[in-house]
Amino acid sequence: MKVLLIHGMARTSLSLMGLERRLFQAGFTSEHFGYFAFAESFDQIVERLQRRLQVLSAQGPYAVVVHSLGGLMIRAALGGRASDCPQHVIMLGTPNQPPRLALHAWQVLPFRWFTGQCGFNLTCPDFYQKLPLLLCPYTIIAGTVGPRGSWSPFGDEINDGIVALSETQLGPCDRILQLPVWHTFMMNDPAVQDAVVQALTTAIPVVATSAEVAEPGLRTPQ
Repeated sequence: MKVLLIHGMARTSLSLMGLERRLFQAGFTSEHFGYFAFAESFDQIVERLQRRLQVLSAQGPYAVVVHSLGGLMIRAALGGRASDCPQHVIMLGTPNQPPRLALHAWQVLPFRWFTGQCGFNLTCPDFYQKLPLLLCPYTIIAGTVGPRGSWSPFGDEINDGIVALSETQLGPCDRILQLPVWHTFMMNDPAVQDAVVQALTTAIPVVATSAEVAEPGLRTPQ
């Protein structure tokens, strides 16, 4: 099965090369979808991604592994449709709820310039309200080693340094796989890579009749 890899904002496909090697060792083939947030709008990137998914779907079964913002792109690209859906989506640190740090970052002019519409969307409740849910099985992996305490913007809430645990949740029945990793480099951690391989190997890509959790971190939607 082919696996499409989508990097996070302010990263490139090079950030997923280590994960790609681990997938190759496990018998998967993979390819990358790249973008530059400062050069394209979110909508333009999603339009390109939709075309890529149509091609992949026509070639046979496929899965998607995304880091951070990549998870929002795949949700937007699939648009809540059952057609062209991957057999499985694995989200690494994706802010499926509005991330509290985005509002602070947006006040910094370099962040606005470098992230454009992609960065603005993270601050916009309307964007999240309109963002479709996934209609395919998915796994959420979240980091837990971010700072906590009275001085932390997260307070005592578990986080990965950028995204809080609660902000990774997509649906109320999600069981999120928590690992002691940082947001920016979680895809390079051996435990995360093993979890990705396990999810792709053992997850059953069948749409259930109820919102049951088949494996830790895996939700099979209604």
